[in-house]
Amino acid sequence: MPWYHGDFPPSYKNQPVKLREKAVEIANALLEDGADEGVAIATGLKQARLFFKAKEKERL
Repeated sequence: MPWYHGDFPPSYKNQPVKLREKAVEIANALLEDGADEGVAIATGLKQARLFFKAKEKERL
């Protein structure tokens, strides 16, 4: 089930808004590629964290 504005997995609830939005974007892309929902949720969050960590390193 794809997620949209205001609709996201419960595990994303306490994440910062930008991180949550990026995680949803990644998870939705994984779902489109046929990934299992649980895998998409976990991978989306992990990849979003890595994305922002890399972006932070670029600024330094």
